[in-house]
Amino acid sequence: MSAGRRRALLALAAGIGLHPALRVALAQSTGKQGVRSMKGDVRVNGKPTVVGGLVRPGDTIEIGKDAVAAFVVGQDAFLMRSNSRAELTGSGALVAAVQLVTGGLLSVFGGGEHRLTTATATVGIRGTGAYMEAEPWRTYFCLCYGSAEVAAKQGAARESYSTQHHDAPRYIYGDGRKQAIVPASVSNHTDAELILLESLVGRAPPQSFMDSPFKY
Repeated sequence: MSAGRRRALLALAAGIGLHPALRVALAQSTGKQGVRSMKGDVRVNGKPTVVGGLVRPGDTIEIGKDAVAAFVVGQDAFLMRSNSRAELTGSGALVAAVQLVTGGLLSVFGGGEHRLTTATATVGIRGTGAYMEAEPWRTYFCLCYGSAEVAAKQGAARESYSTQHHDAPRYIYGDGRKQAIVPASVSNHTDAELILLESLVGRAPPQSFMDSPFKY
């Protein structure tokens, strides 16, 4: 991504709203690995971390109350919300899967297949931007853009679909109900955050996403 293109995207992100704790990441150079911005209590493998601290496959990331963090692993970037815990698996700098134990996680992935899991759902994705929230009894999943296969861990409920701009948010329930995957609305994540995360790994969201007349 050219410097001019990156500046334009980040200006757009700032203009449509961005968490104040993340704005510092806008001035940092593309491609740096690890924690890019944080506020509050952020821990990797149980130990407090700092901006610049590395995050690798095999690590567990915990975000405390009223805290937030953005971090980069390989060609993938993540934003974790308050009271969240996630476990990364993979090899080297390649994230193969993310287990979201609790809380909220916004992710943008480069090429290849990835898997997101919670207590109630399994999601296979490729080249995707996605947001998840994990509760003990249900999962919220928004495929912001890209393709995904969503499955409930209990029962046979399964959906495969593609979106361009937050087109089909879902709740995935874990109590064995027949209709375990049901429509939801867009909540708790923004276009600006997705633009920021993609910029941290030298990319932009798909043009179809950027051209949408709707903004979140």
